[in-house]
Amino acid sequence: MAQVPQTFFDALAVRTWCGLALRALGRAREEIDAINVYPVADGDTGTNLYFTLESAATAVEAVFSGYGTGAGEPSLADAVHAMAHGALIGARGNSGTILAQLLRGMAQVLADDRGGETAHVGGAGLRLALRRAADSARQAVAHPVEGTVLTVASAAADAAEGAEGDCGTVARAAYEGARTALAATPGQLPVLGRAGVVDAGGRGLVAVLGALVEAFTGEAVREAPAGREVPVAPEGLGAGQAAPVREVWRVSDTGGPGGVGGAAADGPGTAGGAGAMGGAHEGHACVAAVSDAGPSSTGPSAIPAPSAGPCADGSQALGPAYEVIYLLEADDTAVARLRQRLDALGDSLVVVGGDGLWNVHVHVDDAGAAVEAGVEAGRPYRIRITHFGLGDVHTGGGRSPRERAQRAVVAVVPGEGLAGLYTEAGATTVLARPGEPPAGGELVEAVRRAHAREVVLLPNDAELRHTAAAAVEQARAEGIRVALIPTRSAVQGIAALAVHEPQRRFDEDVVQMTAAAGATRYAEVVVAERQSWTTAGICQAGDVLGLIDGDVAVIGPDVAATAATVLDRMLQAGGELVTLVVGDDAPESVADHLETRVRESYLAVDTVVYRGGRQGALLLIGVE
Repeated sequence: MAQVPQTFFDALAVRTWCGLALRALGRAREEIDAINVYPVADGDTGTNLYFTLESAATAVEAVFSGYGTGAGEPSLADAVHAMAHGALIGARGNSGTILAQLLRGMAQVLADDRGGETAHVGGAGLRLALRRAADSARQAVAHPVEGTVLTVASAAADAAEGAEGDCGTVARAAYEGARTALAATPGQLPVLGRAGVVDAGGRGLVAVLGALVEAFTGEAVREAPAGREVPVAPEGLGAGQAAPVREVWRVSDTGGPGGVGGAAADGPGTAGGAGAMGGAHEGHACVAAVSDAGPSSTGPSAIPAPSAGPCADGSQALGPAYEVIYLLEADDTAVARLRQRLDALGDSLVVVGGDGLWNVHVHVDDAGAAVEAGVEAGRPYRIRITHFGLGDVHTGGGRSPRERAQRAVVAVVPGEGLAGLYTEAGATTVLARPGEPPAGGELVEAVRRAHAREVVLLPNDAELRHTAAAAVEQARAEGIRVALIPTRSAVQGIAALAVHEPQRRFDEDVVQMTAAAGATRYAEVVVAERQSWTTAGICQAGDVLGLIDGDVAVIGPDVAATAATVLDRMLQAGGELVTLVVGDDAPESVADHLETRVRESYLAVDTVVYRGGRQGALLLIGVE
């Protein structure tokens, strides 16, 4: 269905663009993965770009949802800031990190160029935004290389600067400039030329710019790649059977098949692709295996460094063996020092962000040193360490030869304390930090990581219902039997997990877990950040709010008193068990105060207390 053309770049255009770009990357994801040979031939560029854009689109949707029906719509500044922030916190891989900086660069221009109350810009503003995007992305890369997504972004900005007209005209010029530059990348980067493919990151950017054209004109652009590559799936695979090798067929100048351009092996212990493509070991295609023990719990420095080893063809692998990515809270001065240190440790260094929050990406041999450098600079979190031969060694997400379990539970949890509790109970967890809900891609990855034929998903947040539903559909398409239990709070998830019985029939287990979650009323105690209207009246910044089943029920000045009132109201309807999850910022005495109140006032009601860590809410309460 054609989109309604957007004359100006406003908040609605941002939303439309994100949605179209996400669909475009979804269609092209496998193709882009298949031609991924630089900087590492690990076959995940398309997937990383998709996850990055998904996080951006989710953040934009959250901004629009916040306004509600009849409450107007966000400004352009609101939308582009959300887009950039979402991409930053969700950036995956080298190309995803660069895409996040491209979107941030655009946001810096679009948010500052407001055309009145409607907050929109025209073609001139879009030209400036594309230029800023290309320049800022190039500055974020320690050692820019031509023939990559940076070249394609610069060409798009150059073409846009020569276009006069509205946003649709400028966007189309940028798209055509990017396509032309993409077609030239095999001649600029030897590893691409030997493989007979265009740059994967650049191919992804062309798809994103094509979506920008469609957002402004309502017309879909040509989706065929501008290069010579024609990715094909290996033959002879049955339905639901994983392909161990991705092949890219080169097309000769006369249009006929020129032979196999290369293969990226997906099996454990190998990171093929570039090695088969004309001996292109610049792509770090072959690395030694880490020890079976994996990373030690004593800290990141204990992650084993690989020993040098030969590749399958007898040649020696070049380049670092680990990809390290993390979000970092730090000031500009500390980040400048961090860049220098990481640049000395490895390559493919990209540091994007600003205003105290950064996304750090680097390829190194000493993953522990890269993380420790982040600790010295500020507070790193969402740390992801991937061995190019074995998959994710930090989260245990590598491809494993072990037999699949029959059933597993995957749960989203709001704090480190609950993550430990759920993990002890056998669940695979996804950590959701305050203000940073997980994207659908993270949920799908967690389902895969659970390595089971049957999976029960507990989102534990009402706002995640659509994201979780999309993740379930994707997992089901991969042949995994998944059931979604619509838990709206972590305490409902605890109740569901308590009755989980893997030995029962799957449907029966899901019914029992759903019933336990549904029989658990939930509440949370938080501090108001600003003055606002609530269902309990007007609250002021700093007031303590007690929410029962998602609605504000109590407004008070004191945490303990407000929590006690909330608990009394919940127990008026009866109950046998009270679950308290105490956050790090809650007063030390609040749990003891509530336990005493239940013991003295409610006979035959038990209380259990957990420490939730940094979970956003001061207190979570469940009553069963």
